[in-house]
Order: sequence, then C-alpha cells, then structure tokens
Amino acid sequence: MLNNQDFTQERAKYLGGSDIGAILGVSPYKTAIDVWMEKTGKASNQADSLPLRFGSFAESFVADEYARATGYQLAHHEKAIAHPQYEFIKGHVDRLVYTGQSIEQSLFNEEGNCTASKILECKTANPFIQSNWGEPGTDQVPMSYLCQTILYMALTNIDRTDLAVLFGNSDFRIYEITRDLELENMVLEKAVHFWQEYIVKDQPPPAQNEADYRALFKTSSPTKSIETNQETCDLIEKLHKLNAQIEVIESEVSQIKQSVMAQMQDAEALTYNGKTLATWKAPKPSFRFDAKRLEHEHPELIPLYQIPIQNARRLVIKGGN
Repeated sequence: MLNNQDFTQERAKYLGGSDIGAILGVSPYKTAIDVWMEKTGKASNQADSLPLRFGSFAESFVADEYARATGYQLAHHEKAIAHPQYEFIKGHVDRLVYTGQSIEQSLFNEEGNCTASKILECKTANPFIQSNWGEPGTDQVPMSYLCQTILYMALTNIDRTDLAVLFGNSDFRIYEITRDLELENMVLEKAVHFWQEYIVKDQPPPAQNEADYRALFKTSSPTKSIETNQETCDLIEKLHKLNAQIEVIESEVSQIKQSVMAQMQDAEALTYNGKTLATWKAPKPSFRFDAKRLEHEHPELIPLYQIPIQNARRLVIKGGN
C-alpha cells in the first residue's frame, strides 16, 4: 500500500479525481491555481495532514458499512487506473462493487474493461453541511464529488457509482450516480485543456480569488512600480465608496447590539413569546500562553524558541483620484 507521502508524490504526475472539481471551479478545498502549482512542483500538497489521515482511516469503515447495508462484495484496487486515451488522467477508486457475480481473479478482463458492476466512493462529512446533500438514493451530491465520480466512470467504463457518506458518527447515506456521457466528455475536455495549456506549457490558469494571487506573487520587487489606467483608478474609487458603506453598516450593527445589551443587562437570554432571540453569556474558561511573563522571568529561553516567519504581502489601497 502507498503511504501518504508516496501517494502525493505519485499523483503530482497526473490529474486525479480530486483535481477535477478544482479545475472546474467547484471545489471548496482548492482552486485551479493550487492544482497547477502542485503539478508543476511550485508547491507541495499536504502529504501527512490530519484530514488526509482521517479520510484514509475512515474509508475502510465507510466501505464496511456499505457492504453491510447492501450485501455486495467489494474489491480494493490500489493502483491508479489510467484513462485509455489520456495517460495523464488517472484515478484511485475507493472500492469496486460486485452486486451479483463473484469477484473475478482479475479485476480487469482481456479487453482492459473492469469486471465490477459499480464503483464505490467513500466520504465523511460534517453534519452541519447536510444541506449541501439531497435525499439518499438520489444523485444530489456536492459538485466536487460529482465531478470525481464522473471521471472514475470514464476511467473504468462502469456506468454506475454509489457514493457512501457518513455524517458525524450517526447518519449513514448512500447516493446513486449514473453515467452521463455528455457530461463526461465535457469534464474530460476541460481536464485535457488544463493539462495541455497550463501544465505542459507551465503557464498559470486564471486566478479565482485573492489567495490565488497571493500564491502566484509571494514576493515583490521593491524597486518596481506599475503605471495603471483610468479603469483601475475608477475601481479604486468604487472600493473606497464600498468601504464607506461598510463602515456605516457596521456602525448600525453596533448600535443595534448596544440596544439589545442595554435591555438584557445581566440577563443571559432575551426571549419573545417563548422563543430565544439572543444570549449573552461568558464561554468556558480558556488558557493562553503568557509570553510576556516568560520573557520577563526567563529571557534566556526566548532565543531558543524563536523562528523567523516570512510575512505575506499586504495590499494597502491608498487614496483615489
């Protein structure tokens, strides 16, 4: 079995299932810029992060619950499955599902087609985001996961995918996704375009948010200055006006809060017709590290634990026209 470090280094050589949602702009976890930087070696993925370790740990449990709920046999294929036409598109499916037949000695026949009936993808999710999912048995799953299953069906030539998800530790659901060739071709077209235009040519895709720009331009040239145009001047003027509106709104919000606090005084709850409208109470005690006390009582220890930190560039908008 590949460990997380080996898996991360290997998947930097191709586009995988978790990359597709980012390329299409529907992933909540990363953008096309993140994928580009990983594949071109300009940034490394979290090879041993806690979420990654937990996801790997929980995968087997979710798969076992699926087998228990359905009675189907499951097979685990550890190697990446490559697209028959595009070798730079691959995927690691969580499990292969055998619904009526026994598991074949070889998971792929002589023609290279997978012998399984379905694909199984195993997920865990926060119970607070259940609204992003539809009713069990439907294909209403988050777009990033849908893109992943679309790719895996293209790689295996299997027409159905079951996506099993565990919310917290109490809500287990199974979603059913059917292959859509038109959608599949669109996803493949986007993936091929991304690889050929951005990875092969080593040119970044369009940035999608402020974090993308920070990642692309981490360092600055102190002696460099750019002469802008009237359009940008107008945008900066608009930004100043928007900030002024925000200040007004924040002031109004503060006044409303003060009115509520004045009415509550030392009460912990504010109610109306039995419904709680607001609470005002102290959270549980927390603990913090007293760095000033340490510096005063043991100054000789401070240098031993100091490390340099490279601060990120900060955008400061000056006056307008």
